[in-house]
Amino acid sequence: MLLAASRGGQVSSTGVVSRFRIVRTTVAHRPALLKSSTVPPRSGNDNQLLIQALTTAGKSPLLALAKRIADAGCNLSESRVSTIGTETSLMLLASGAWDALAKLETALTKLARDESLRLVHYRTSPRANSSHLLPYLVEVVAADRPGIVARIVEFFSQHGISVEQLNSTRYQAMQTGADMFQAQFTIGIPAEIHIAALRDDFLELCDGLNLDAIMDPVKF
Repeated sequence: MLLAASRGGQVSSTGVVSRFRIVRTTVAHRPALLKSSTVPPRSGNDNQLLIQALTTAGKSPLLALAKRIADAGCNLSESRVSTIGTETSLMLLASGAWDALAKLETALTKLARDESLRLVHYRTSPRANSSHLLPYLVEVVAADRPGIVARIVEFFSQHGISVEQLNSTRYQAMQTGADMFQAQFTIGIPAEIHIAALRDDFLELCDGLNLDAIMDPVKF
């Protein structure tokens, strides 16, 4: 702030100021203060931990794992639980802040000390966008014999088609007692592939292998 004493724009010779006025001055074009650059924190979904567990069917660690994920402040993004033979397999995907995942890793390390539990966990990244893949469901039923899954997976691989999920089982037909095989594949078909031609080729393969099969789009 600048004080200026004046009389008609002149300072009196006696040095006495008869009147004064206050002039406010501002500094023009003052450069803005520069803020230090910061790296934005990664969002919760960018930090993921994949957990795989295998144990006997009667000792499923699903509850223990779900509680530890919640207690660490993480979200259970995806889960797969299945019983194969006498074993139960779990695959869980937890997401959250970096420090929350670190807390969860510590808890899992303590849980892994249980000798009846085979537990593996490691950091992973979000899956890249796969919107160019069309989801289709393939179902196969046939008399059980070795090599069916291998032949079907080989066909998909040769056409650049990814197998997203696979469930297969052997069973005895209730009516005849025959040994049967059933499988369900969820596949991702690249959008540029001609669906009708692919279906024809696949059904021709199944006819040659004496398999009963269908290929339909996933509708949900």
